[in-house]
Amino acid sequence: MDFPADSLVSRAAREVSLRADQLIHDVERCLQRGVPEVWEDPDVARMTAENVTEHVLAALAGLVHGTEPDRIGAATRKLVATMAGYVDRMSEQGVAVYGRERDRRLQWRFSTVNEAGRRIGTTLDIARTAQELADFGTEGFADLVTVDLLDSVLRGDDGPVSGPPTLRRVAQRSVVESDPEVTIRPEQLHVSPRGSPSARALDTGQPSRHTGPPGPRDAGDADGHRTHSTLVVPLRTRDSTLGVAQFIRHRNPDPFDDEDLLLAQEIAARAAMAVDNARRYTHARATALTLQRSLLPQHTAEQSAVEIACRYLPAGVQAGVGGDWYDVIPLSGARVALVVGDVVGHGIHAAATMGRLRTAVRTLADIDLPPDELLTHLDDVVIRLSAEASKDPAVQETGDIGATCLYAVYDPVSRQCVLGRAGHVLPAVVGLDGTADLLELPPGPPLGLGGLPFEAAEFDLPEGSVLALYTDGLIEGRDHDLEAGVALLRQALVQPAFSLQATCDAVLEALLPADRPHDDVALLLARTHALGARHVASWDLDADPGCVSQARSNVARQLSVWGLEELEFSTELIVSELVTNAIRYGRPPLHLRLIHDRALVCEVADASSTTPHLRRARTYDEGGRGLLLVAQFAEHWGTRHSRHGKTVWAELSKDESAKFPAWDALQA
Repeated sequence: MDFPADSLVSRAAREVSLRADQLIHDVERCLQRGVPEVWEDPDVARMTAENVTEHVLAALAGLVHGTEPDRIGAATRKLVATMAGYVDRMSEQGVAVYGRERDRRLQWRFSTVNEAGRRIGTTLDIARTAQELADFGTEGFADLVTVDLLDSVLRGDDGPVSGPPTLRRVAQRSVVESDPEVTIRPEQLHVSPRGSPSARALDTGQPSRHTGPPGPRDAGDADGHRTHSTLVVPLRTRDSTLGVAQFIRHRNPDPFDDEDLLLAQEIAARAAMAVDNARRYTHARATALTLQRSLLPQHTAEQSAVEIACRYLPAGVQAGVGGDWYDVIPLSGARVALVVGDVVGHGIHAAATMGRLRTAVRTLADIDLPPDELLTHLDDVVIRLSAEASKDPAVQETGDIGATCLYAVYDPVSRQCVLGRAGHVLPAVVGLDGTADLLELPPGPPLGLGGLPFEAAEFDLPEGSVLALYTDGLIEGRDHDLEAGVALLRQALVQPAFSLQATCDAVLEALLPADRPHDDVALLLARTHALGARHVASWDLDADPGCVSQARSNVARQLSVWGLEELEFSTELIVSELVTNAIRYGRPPLHLRLIHDRALVCEVADASSTTPHLRRARTYDEGGRGLLLVAQFAEHWGTRHSRHGKTVWAELSKDESAKFPAWDALQA
């Protein structure tokens, strides 16, 4: 460059230097239009602006002082290369930081979802499961969580719902005590109007994210005067919608983003599965309980042999409904049968099996089988039920049917109690001396094994003794063994109480936890009564037809003593027929007995095991009508066998005219 030109460029550069700020600004604007990415990161933009300023000022200074243009160009290229390298390094670092942050958030989301699966659904209780969702959601994620379930779902109605859906607030949790955002009380019903976020979530099954309170407002939404971000997530499982959960922020300044919505969906999906499992279990349990309670006696039968107090407690929700049962069955001769049993397993199948066994026991008791024979027949019933179940795919997973049973027959006349057990826990008896002891019975096998004998034992029970029959759930516990449970039972039975019902409650309180027991419990207490000489009259009879008239005379005198003269005609007729049949078809010795109880009982015993049968006599038959007359005049009649013969019995109601329509016809 020659001198005049150098001088001219130098002077021009000095003039431009006076407006260097404007030149730098123009260069930055050109760069922003050409490479806008460089200006997105604040740190990179600041460094770029500084480099532009240095480059412009250095170039102007070089021109002012006569620096060769080639040297300026080389310096410029070097500066541009340095800037490009810096930008590349900053971009790489930004990508690395973004990747690490993305991985961290993914790892946090995965761990949060896993933690939600561990903490939500710990029980099979719907309300507790929903509350676990609300509690978990407010731990560093949302400030307020509400969980609303469809009322139709809670009632077990999964059909279509017409009109706006009705929701029930099942759970809620806020990080603020007495949060003004909460406008719905727990268990309160509310309607989600059409078009509201809750209604859209229920209709479409899709979640939504809202800035500010979700709108349009509905009764289920929070008040929203402070809410700035909300997630509305449906609770869906198995292609059905159970309800909706809302995650609300009003204290945390960061609004929810799309990743938060995805996280809320995953947590809600885990919670929905747990709620659905709890709902299905609750409905199945309610069905089983309804079935079981319908199969248990609603009221104990009226009888005079014992005073009864009984309790049944289903197991806690983790175990499910079992097959425990009890029964009180009046028998002939003023006796009573007391039964307690336990079917192995839980659920509807166990409850249904219990009902079938209870029916079988009642049927066998009606034919007055002794306890050991009754248990033998009941064992056959269980074996047949198990064989049927093995062929039914619906119940194969339950395995073989097994059960235990204790059957006792108490006679208030003899004050004797005969008991037999099939794998059941031993009963206890409280004597008149105030002590409680277990009755040592022969060890019978559980029902369903087959081929093993059952034995019975007989005990004298004075009037006022208390016999306690129960299932193993009463004495088994997580905090004590069987021996300790038996000891607690004996202590509770001897505690002073105003009534037998109070004793029942005291036993349950002493042996069972405050919440529901881990297994079903059946408890049956029976205080014995006695029928003495004032209520019983008996005579030995000769095997001679002439004794029939004497038997009628004895009966007439006894009825007069008892003030039952209105029953004299029908009682004499029945006694005549029964004694005549015993003389004609039975074997001596013969015995006649009258029992004055709730009804008048006539019994004729002989040593023959031949069972009399009711038959219809033909027109010209001279006999065969005796038992027909007995059946017409007696309210009930039948035959029971013993090891030494049989007893034919008949019961007459004291309100004879109302019970026997044949009375008027025969009187005429």
